[in-house]
Amino acid sequence: QVHLVESGGGLVQAGGSLRLSCAASGRIFSINTMGWYRQAPGKQRDLVAALTNDGSTNYADSVKGRFTISRDNAKNTVYLQMNSLKPEDTAVYYCKMEIRHTILRRTTEWGQGTQVTVST
Repeated sequence: QVHLVESGGGLVQAGGSLRLSCAASGRIFSINTMGWYRQAPGKQRDLVAALTNDGSTNYADSVKGRFTISRDNAKNTVYLQMNSLKPEDTAVYYCKMEIRHTILRRTTEWGQGTQVTVST
């Protein structure tokens, strides 16, 4: 069993910064793609940023140039540095990891979500 624990959300004024962290624990052989998604009230959950284990990144157009995703494989942790935050970034942020538990067994795991609120 694998657990993903997120931290770093909170309330910040527009223009400010936050750094989200998501650490995985449990039976982990390796982790392929790590990513962050967000869901605002009444909206679907959308990709914010993703990072593969070979360093390829994918960002939503709305966050390009403001957010940076990174990972620490030794700690099974993914980060999201969010700068120049806007009120429209307000949402619950979820991390997602594609985890290989054994040679044959892989699963997709989600964090519990952390609230990010950007005030005007």
